[in-house]
Amino acid sequence: MTPVVASEGEPSTPGPGTSDPALATLAVAMTGIVKRFPGLVANDQVDFDLRPGEVHALLGENGAGKSTLMNILAGIYRPDAGEIRVHGQPFEATSPRDAIAAGIGMIHQHFTLVPSLTVTENVLLGLDEPRFRLRLQEYGERIAALGERAGLRVDPEARVWQLSVGEQQRVEILKMLYRGARILVMDEPTAVLAPQETQELFRTLRTMTASGGSIVFISHKLDEVLAIADRITVLRKGRVTAAGIPAAGRTRPELARLMVGRDVLETIDKPPVTPGAVVLEMRDVRARNDRELPALHGVSLEVRGGEILGIAGVAGNGQTELAEVITGLRHCTGSIRVNGTEVAGRPPRASIAQGVAHVPEDRHGTGSAPNLSLTDNLVMKSYRSEPIARGWLLDRLAARRQARDLTTAYEVSAPSVDTEARLLSGGNLQRLIFAREIATGPSLMVAVQPSRGLDVGAVATVHRLLLERRTAGAAVLLISEDLDEILAISDRVAVIYEGRIRGITDSAAADIETLGLLMTGDAIDGSDAGAADA
Repeated sequence: MTPVVASEGEPSTPGPGTSDPALATLAVAMTGIVKRFPGLVANDQVDFDLRPGEVHALLGENGAGKSTLMNILAGIYRPDAGEIRVHGQPFEATSPRDAIAAGIGMIHQHFTLVPSLTVTENVLLGLDEPRFRLRLQEYGERIAALGERAGLRVDPEARVWQLSVGEQQRVEILKMLYRGARILVMDEPTAVLAPQETQELFRTLRTMTASGGSIVFISHKLDEVLAIADRITVLRKGRVTAAGIPAAGRTRPELARLMVGRDVLETIDKPPVTPGAVVLEMRDVRARNDRELPALHGVSLEVRGGEILGIAGVAGNGQTELAEVITGLRHCTGSIRVNGTEVAGRPPRASIAQGVAHVPEDRHGTGSAPNLSLTDNLVMKSYRSEPIARGWLLDRLAARRQARDLTTAYEVSAPSVDTEARLLSGGNLQRLIFAREIATGPSLMVAVQPSRGLDVGAVATVHRLLLERRTAGAAVLLISEDLDEILAISDRVAVIYEGRIRGITDSAAADIETLGLLMTGDAIDGSDAGAADA
């Protein structure tokens, strides 16, 4: 096999297709993998190898073929061509059970949990033990103890549908760890963790690799990749552009260039803007979660036009409920005023009428209707108005024309506006949601985890769109567990913990270590570090 040029003319580490005698000692060797879907070659002669005791990062844009390649290893897809060896032995998985039996576990970016079952039941699902008596309390205690050791705390008795997106991610990780996976594929595992929790997870991964385990680490957070990875493989449009290059000495711009094929601007253009009048005003807002437990405890804050207020916090501390009470998706008590009009406890149409746009954390289940076309998704907030509405009828030609204009303006890549939304990559689906929400000319935009799971190019697009709304005079409430994102584009930062605002500070003066401690409930100097209400 001809060596793949990684960067600056440096040959990469030989792939598994070579006659390297060490091939038999590899944990995983994937050679010449081809996977086709209708109208798409997802993997085109891909070589990938994983050594015992290493963390091997797999990078690429959304749609580059990373998840497809790992789904093949995990037994979810079968390759159209190529060979796979696990610990030197030919491996052909016909189902995920075969992969689990071989010690391969995959933690998916999009969850594979049963919403109606508890955390304990999800972890035990598919296992041979317990066989006759479930003994859920006993096994729940084991799972809780494992979560404590791994820094992935979650209530074993909670039902998955009651958990936030971040908590569900933790259940996925626990499920694989409980099965004793020695080869662990992790797809965006830290997307919703605080910095301290990410470091704790990294320590867990290093403990695993020190004992001979192997990790495939898929992430768009390049700083994390450089911190945890031993080697890096990059995919672009289904092909390998860098195969197993050492992570030591690499830089973010270099990796971004390998991923997208061009230089990616690292700095964010954040022009100074003088905040205007208060757009969002919350006073003593209280709400319960889906388990009917208190989720918001007297939240008070303000967001002005022309500013971005970032809400930092670990998943499950009231962020989801905060967004939902503002957008009318959850009942609450207290006062929520948008442009001076009370919207607390009123239906979503009341918030929409006051110019509230919403980019939810679940872009598939809440932000879009996956089985409907791009056109239907793009007119969801405008179908009652002209030119889409013609009395009681919809003007389909006008709807398709508006959809074409928006997909062009927001660079949504799809065969046509009749394509079903579920067929879009994560980055394209997020651009679709932003296009629909911004087209209404909002005065307040509530964006929840807007860049979660997106590649560096798509993240830059999301940040640019939010900053454009800020420059246009809109108020932006950014809810994210990514502190780097919060600090990069926010004007002020508020920390939420257990449904309370622990403090609000200017982003320029914020300290990431202090914010991380507040996010995990640690007091600063024996207090709440001056918890403020706005």
